[in-house]
Amino acid sequence: MQTVAKTKKRYSLFTGKQLLWLILPIVIEQIFSTSLGMFDSMMVSSIDEYGHASNAVGNVDYVNNLVIQLFSAFATGGAIITSQYLGAKDVDSARKSAKHMLVIVLLFSLAIAAVCLALNPYLLRLFYGDVSDDVMQMQRTYFYITAASFPLIGIFNGSAALLRVQRKSMSTMISAGASCIINIGLNALFIWVFNMGVEGAALATLIARAIPAVYMRALLMSDKNVLTVKLFTKFSFDGKMVRKILFIAIPSGIESCLFQLGKLMTNTFVNSGCYKIYDEALGKEVNIQANANTIANSLNNIASVVGGGVGTSCLTVIGQAVGTGDIDCVKYYIKKMFVISFIANAVTVALIMGTSHWLIYLWQQPDEAYPIALRCLYFCLSFQFVTYPLSFTTPAILKATSDVKYVMWSAISSMIILRVGLCFLFTSDALSPWLMSTFGFKLEYGAMGYWIGMCTDWVGRSVLFVARLLTGRWKKASGLIREGAKADELPAESNE
Repeated sequence: MQTVAKTKKRYSLFTGKQLLWLILPIVIEQIFSTSLGMFDSMMVSSIDEYGHASNAVGNVDYVNNLVIQLFSAFATGGAIITSQYLGAKDVDSARKSAKHMLVIVLLFSLAIAAVCLALNPYLLRLFYGDVSDDVMQMQRTYFYITAASFPLIGIFNGSAALLRVQRKSMSTMISAGASCIINIGLNALFIWVFNMGVEGAALATLIARAIPAVYMRALLMSDKNVLTVKLFTKFSFDGKMVRKILFIAIPSGIESCLFQLGKLMTNTFVNSGCYKIYDEALGKEVNIQANANTIANSLNNIASVVGGGVGTSCLTVIGQAVGTGDIDCVKYYIKKMFVISFIANAVTVALIMGTSHWLIYLWQQPDEAYPIALRCLYFCLSFQFVTYPLSFTTPAILKATSDVKYVMWSAISSMIILRVGLCFLFTSDALSPWLMSTFGFKLEYGAMGYWIGMCTDWVGRSVLFVARLLTGRWKKASGLIREGAKADELPAESNE
């Protein structure tokens, strides 16, 4: 009996070269964007010997990242819908969704900026009530100025997302690079020449965000784009389009916001009073564990940025694959993005791990903080080799298929139970008296307790998201399985 060999189907939605020129600029852009807060923290560390300024900037960056997630989620929601329309060759609907997304992002970012400016001291006291008065005053100054830049970040993120779905990620990379260079230059000028301290770092960040936001918005107005969104054109909300965007944006926003809130809460545990020591020379308390955690977090963010860039690329690649209506095409690009994610993550983590012994000294912190930061870095980077692509690339893929509700509930559950729960157990001084009186020991692990909770969360996320992907239930959310789905919720079929 003669068997016929099955020919492997080739897909050309994205060639290898096109994937490279999509992903590489996004990764470099993410490095530049992440570096803004890191350079602020690093350069202000020279202001005082005990790292109070660096700690203040690092603390506010947690809050900034939390609120930024609220409106960047709308950019993600609009980008996924737009990407699926482009994959289905429905350019008119893609343009319509692009315009709606930009308007929604701008409105929400303006509202969030207003709330943060009005409630500045209350928000900081809520999360960092235990810090010294000096640190709190620095935090308030930095937060007031950087919160004013939220609408600029909204414009940048929305415009960048729409350029990426058109495969023009090189423009977003150039813009982010210019922003980083401007930030470093102005930091040096304001901090070291004009002696403006934390206020100078915040002002440099504000200006560095304004220039690329204007540039990106101008690029999106060009008639050379498939998606052109001009200023002052007639606009009216389409309820159906808004619902489609919000269907993805709201769960993504809740998930991203609570994820950042979890990071913020765990950071406050390390900032708690049980790790403060009294420095006689300075005449005040110093939190060495918090200073070490600031260093470890900053370097871990750099180690994670390549994997994050691949995840951002998935929104375009998988979104357009879903738009074709071809399940096999989607599966092909899912596998391809996983391979890229694992390789890119491994190279980056190995590079940071190999150089972290020298990199930690870029932060001018007390000598006692460096060995603690190094131990935390080695611990978390060892987990990151395997878990980061599974715990962060996988949900990005699921989001691109519109399977956002499962991602939201899984991420929140893992974060609350594993990250926040274990971090509280290992770092908080609230349980120490009870543990000591009942069992004769206490779990005050300091900064290391923070990373134990985080790495356990990475493992939990990996299990939950990979299991969802393997079951294939994401196909129904994407409309690729049409049983029980409404016709108007399905992506258009490709003629190719």
